Amino acid sequence: MEQSAPLLEFDHVVCRFGEVTAVGGVACAIAAGSFVALVGASGSGKSTLLKTVNTLAVPSAGRVLFCGEDVAGLKPAGLRRTVGYVFQSVGLFPHFSVAENIAIGPRLTGEKLAPARIAELLALVELDPSLAARMPDELSGGQRQRVGVARALAGGPELLLMDEPFGALDPVTRDALGRKVRELHEALGLTTIMVTHDMAEALLLADRVLVMDQGQLVADESPQALLAGAGGDVAQGLVAVPRQQAERLAAMESRR
Repeated sequence: MEQSAPLLEFDHVVCRFGEVTAVGGVACAIAAGSFVALVGASGSGKSTLLKTVNTLAVPSAGRVLFCGEDVAGLKPAGLRRTVGYVFQSVGLFPHFSVAENIAIGPRLTGEKLAPARIAELLALVELDPSLAARMPDELSGGQRQRVGVARALAGGPELLLMDEPFGALDPVTRDALGRKVRELHEALGLTTIMVTHDMAEALLLADRVLVMDQGQLVADESPQALLAGAGGDVAQGLVAVPRQQAERLAAMESRR
């Protein structure tokens, strides 16, 4: 049976900033429909690698191929229409309304989103359509991040990139939004790559976990394989954190 071409491919990608090599030759392919978590310690190169996909970071060597084409040769506005991006800091424009923020991507390619489409996108991320007229500073952190997800989905992307999307949220909101993103991934037929430093989050949400360390891809495993001990020392060091926390909680419960 012939395998289909990957939706996204990192072809020995290198990113250097002066004397610092942030990404040191990453090579991997991502199939359509995957939910991939990209994990690693701060400074491991995961966010830089993610940004090469929509050309927010330009490789010093190697290529990033999207649907078989080098992203360096694609028009940025068109690329960012088919590749949704959720920023760590949300990145809403403070002087634009919620509706204007959601519509910014399509507007750059000459399309005006109808109010009904804005309402539909807000409903997708479980926000009341009446919030469309509000300004970002009138929203909670969780609401702002949901607007960020709606904005990323506004162009009907094939690929959704998320850079530490839940890092600034409280645990309850973070868990709820993580579940919603996974639900949207399934419902909309997306391919999703999520950068996170939280291995528990990666194990619970993703189908595949890529582990980076000092600019290198050091593990590429399923959550089940990682929990069974695969992936090497760096990956298992990350898995150990939520496992030890769960064990401590279980020990506290047993002493009640």
